[in-house]
Amino acid sequence: MDQTFFGFNPEYRVKLHETIFNIIWYAAGRLSWDDIYNLPIFLRNYYVKRINKMIEQEKEYHEQRLTQQKTKQSSPHPRNLRR
Repeated sequence: MDQTFFGFNPEYRVKLHETIFNIIWYAAGRLSWDDIYNLPIFLRNYYVKRINKMIEQEKEYHEQRLTQQKTKQSSPHPRNLRR
């Protein structure tokens, strides 16, 4: 079936629903599908950017923790401590 003037093209539709799903997922159910679908596009884009920023911060935090744990494990511990 050919594309008509009205409606979204299939690629945009997939992107839109992927965005809505991601916002709902990271909002932990605080927002409904209708809420997000009816948001102005600039607000929807803001939330996507904010979620991406949060994910990046969490990733950096976990990488720092992992590095700290590795340095603690690799540091030599004296077996016989005398006081």
